[in-house]
This record gives sequence, C-alpha cells and structure tokens, in this order.
Amino acid sequence: MSMARSFYFSLTLFLSLLLSSTTQTHQKELDTPITRFQNYLRINTAHPTPDYSSVVAYLKAQAQALGLHHQTLQFVPGKPLLLLSWLGSDPSLPSILLNSHLDSVPAEPNKWLHPPFSAHRTVDGNIFARGAQDDKCIAMQYLEAIRNLKGRDFTPTRSVHVSLVPDEEIGGFDGHARFVESKEFDELNVGFALDEGQASPGDEFRVFYADRFPWGLKIKATGQPGHGARMYDNSAMENLMKSVEIVSRFRENEFDLVKAGKAANSEVVSVNPVYVKAGVTSENGYVMNVQPSEAEAGFDLRLTPTTDPEEMRRRIAAEWAPAARNMSYEIIEKGPIRDLLGRPLMTTTNDSNPWWLLFKQAITSAGEKLSKPEILASTTDARFIRRKGIPVLGFSPMKNTPILLHDHNEHLQETVYMKGIEVYESLISSLSSFTEASH
Repeated sequence: MSMARSFYFSLTLFLSLLLSSTTQTHQKELDTPITRFQNYLRINTAHPTPDYSSVVAYLKAQAQALGLHHQTLQFVPGKPLLLLSWLGSDPSLPSILLNSHLDSVPAEPNKWLHPPFSAHRTVDGNIFARGAQDDKCIAMQYLEAIRNLKGRDFTPTRSVHVSLVPDEEIGGFDGHARFVESKEFDELNVGFALDEGQASPGDEFRVFYADRFPWGLKIKATGQPGHGARMYDNSAMENLMKSVEIVSRFRENEFDLVKAGKAANSEVVSVNPVYVKAGVTSENGYVMNVQPSEAEAGFDLRLTPTTDPEEMRRRIAAEWAPAARNMSYEIIEKGPIRDLLGRPLMTTTNDSNPWWLLFKQAITSAGEKLSKPEILASTTDARFIRRKGIPVLGFSPMKNTPILLHDHNEHLQETVYMKGIEVYESLISSLSSFTEASH
C-alpha cells in the first residue's frame, strides 16, 4: 500500500470513528426525560380522532425498555387501554395503581403561539403542547420515576401498576369505567390509587380527595304558536325565560358563597347555561312575526359529592321545569355519584386513612408542601375507582404554574416537570413499601 493510500485509509477510518462517536453521543443526548416527554406530546391524541395506536406503541416501547410487564386491553374496538406492571416482592399485598389518560381535548392551532402538537421548547424552558398539563405529564413522570428507582436497584414490596386509558376527556365510559368493572382490574387487587389533579399557581402542591359530578340538563317548554303581534299566556319562550331566571337566581346564590369566601368553587353546585334553541327559521334567518311552539335551553350542572341528587331532581321538577307551565326536562347523568354502598365518592384525608398519612409523609420527604385537600371542580376517572370503595387521590405535581388545562397555549416548565419526577419517586417508593395496611 502506498503512503498516500495508507494516509487516506487512516483518515477515512478516523473520520468514520469520529462520526460514529458523535452520532452515538448526539443520540444519547436526545434520549432524555425532556425529549421523551416531548415525543409523547407530539402524538396527536385529540378528539375526535385520537391516534391511540401510535401512542400505545410509543408507551409500550418505553415500558419494554424499563422491563415492565405490559398488556393491551380493548373493551371497545379502537379504544385500547395499556396496563403496565412492576411486580412487587410480595404481590399478595394490595397493589398501587397510577392512572393517566391518553386522550386530549381539541386545540385551535391559529390561537396558539406554537403548534399544539409540536411540543416546542422555548429558550426559557416552557414546553408548549396540548396535554402538557392535562395530563400527559403524569404518565411520563410515572415512567421516569420508575426508571430512576430501578436505576437505584429499588424493589417495591407491593406491585405497582400504571393504567393508561382512553376517552377520559369524553367521559371515560369506554375506557376506565369499563376497566374497573373487568376481571383484569379485579386481579390487580388495588389498595390505593393516584389519578390526575391540577396545577397550583402557588408554591404548595394541590391534592384532591373528590370530584364534582356532571349533569347535563335540558329544559323544554311548549306553548301556542301564532302571530307575533298577539300576547300569549304560557308561550314557549315566556315559560323558558321564566325558567332561565329561576336557574340564574340559584346560580347567583351559590356563586355568592364563593365570592364571600364561604365556600370554594368546587364546594358549591355550579350551573351554567350552554345553549338556547328556539324560533322559526327561513332562508333569511329567524321569522320575527311567528311565536314558536317550542323552546329549549341546556345547562351544565356540577354537583358536589355531598349534594343530594334526589333533592336536586325535586328542585328541577318543581321550580326549574314545572309541568304546570307546559315544561319538561331531561337529565343526562355522566357517571356515578355514590359508591356501591351508597356513600359519597370521597377519599378520607385524616389520620384514620393510613394512605393519606403516607402520601403526606412522602411529599414532605421530597422537600415539598401540600395545600389544604380540595374537591376538584371538574371530573376525572378517579370517580370510577372510588365507586369501588378504593381510596384515590388526585395529584399532579405542578406548583408555581398557571392552570392551562383545555386553554390555548397549554404549556409546562421543564424544571416543574423534572421536579415532579422526583416527587413521584418519593411517592412510589413510599406507597409500594408500605406493609401495615391490608386494604
């Protein structure tokens, strides 16, 4: 081999090794907790067409890399539920369940600073994406915490399960609701569970022991149709307007308690009008000189865990939509409001609940503080587990963070995300090591 060819061969080999080393280093740099989170956020799981197949494939690959057992359940075609398991040294003990949902609400891209499924990271560390707070963050934080615990050779005593479920944003009825009624769920022998919570604008973590419960209420009025110049008793629009006024007074009374500081928003029954439907239409719009024979309004009600549903029904029938005014109503119940023993769906947050004590201690061990336990103003999949009598806390470790779930420009600061991983390490290790409680 000539000297020139020898030099060329050596240079080529050097450059090849250098390129290989640089590529491996670059790939290693890209495989971080933040990039894994971004990759998850980039999968578009927004309704009405969530990409469940891609997101399950991605999370399954993460589970395989961690050596977790995984199975995909499908109670409704096209709506997979991924169940991951980290078996404990004493699997006879009731297990720990960590729940998160795969789906997201839709986003309006033209109203965002960055595309909602780009997971764009700004120079100051904010990651913009639909689902960044609600609630793809906690799914990846669960897995990153398990990754770190395994890296320290930690072995749980109780088995730890992670359920990644579809359709929470549209009620959860084809996802978690079916899961908790399945033999697969019963075989987990769940003793305690964590589900999603909400960000805290302050420096204390928020924790939720109950949800409010949604009712959709449709009120319909009927009356005599006729010429718009005549005055009618009990016309459809007149009767509906009376009902709207009565509902509005109820809303004001409840809201006054919140404004006066006597109750939190989640501790009162909220009712908000969402639509009014009436009038006779033509190709030019509404016909102004015709009295409609029907009018309808829709309301979003949120009941507290201690609200008496039968008393609420009586109020609606007697005051909001009385048959004497030619009115009818329909209540659309969106899930359970009592457990199997007829009790309010609430998890005890006092010294009588060893899981609550353990939860608080784990937060303290992570160097953090909790605010006063709350009722979540909205609704999560936790209600389906609580219905089985299993204690559940809603918790998302995001402090000093604006509440942006379902909002434009939803984002999460990467330092907040990383701190959440540490908090879950403390929680998972503490909860899974607990041996004194058998239920």
